Amino acid sequence: MKRNILLNPGPATTTDTVKQAQVVPDICPREQEFGQIMADISHDLLKIVHADPKEYSAVLFCGSGTLCMDVCVNSLVPQGKKILFVNNGAYSSRAVDIAKAYGLDYIDLNFPVDGLPDLAKVADVLERESDIAVVYTTHQETGTGILNPIREIGALAHNHGAVFIVDTTSTLAMLPIDIESENIDFCMASAQKGIQAMTGLSYVIGRTAIIEESRDYPVRSYYCNLYLQYDYFRKNGQMHFTPPVQTIYSVQQALKEYFAEGEQVKWQRHQAAMAEIHKGLQELGLREVIPLEIQSGLVAAVAYPDTPQWDFDRVHDYCYERGFTIYPGKMQNQGTFRLCVLGAITADDIKAFFAVFQQALRA
Repeated sequence: MKRNILLNPGPATTTDTVKQAQVVPDICPREQEFGQIMADISHDLLKIVHADPKEYSAVLFCGSGTLCMDVCVNSLVPQGKKILFVNNGAYSSRAVDIAKAYGLDYIDLNFPVDGLPDLAKVADVLERESDIAVVYTTHQETGTGILNPIREIGALAHNHGAVFIVDTTSTLAMLPIDIESENIDFCMASAQKGIQAMTGLSYVIGRTAIIEESRDYPVRSYYCNLYLQYDYFRKNGQMHFTPPVQTIYSVQQALKEYFAEGEQVKWQRHQAAMAEIHKGLQELGLREVIPLEIQSGLVAAVAYPDTPQWDFDRVHDYCYERGFTIYPGKMQNQGTFRLCVLGAITADDIKAFFAVFQQALRA
């Protein structure tokens, strides 16, 4: 099968074995056999973030990563309470839009998209606003590649009695995460990202006691309610609604490959690929807009070259025709593009990309 190298932030490059895992005999997803596959996947997802199955649950949903952002925002805010967004990028802004759509009472604490949140300002808001029940932020702002200080933000949230939700869609199963030591109560991801499976399944990992407590919160969405989905699977061994069957088989295979590679080896592979990106950009004289010390090691945001001859679309198309996908940036008025190493990508793949990229620039 032709191998394309996706340097976009998802869906990620997958292995042929993951692709082929979708080709299975038809099965009704209500069969006990299929329910056991989903139960095994849920257990494996807990292992990825080192979550104690006595304390945490993984709840599966049919949809992209944004669906689980929706699930957490609409399901975990009690009546009459507020949610605080620590927002320094496009993906936290998306969560704010979700809260706005549900008519929730929220605080959007905005910071510049090219820097870290100011923890003193986060602490000040929590001190002043006693009715904040939930704090939400994004682990890696994928639009820039900034890695936010979630352990510190989580500690502030817990010091003020708030639940801490982290969007780990673009870090889970790539960057090692220990859910307890990072002060995370809820995190989320989707199958087409770090576990390198196919699009269509997403999941929330969170404290079981808080999920069960949320049954008394307002049901703001029927399809995207965390407790309803959790409770239905607990009682029936099935998703509440039709799951993405073939995607789930790809997830089963992807998880086997994740554990075979190993958490640290996989992270080292991502780091080696990113080191080649830094090297290639430096050799071409292209500027990364985010300082290395606050980058995640998974995404590079690159400033457009300062020349009227630069045309992102033409460069993209040239690379795409030769098996490499690059992606536009998300930095408001700054012209940037992104190079990401989220999938089944190696340092050698990045070297091959820069050979094509240099040809594109010359062309």
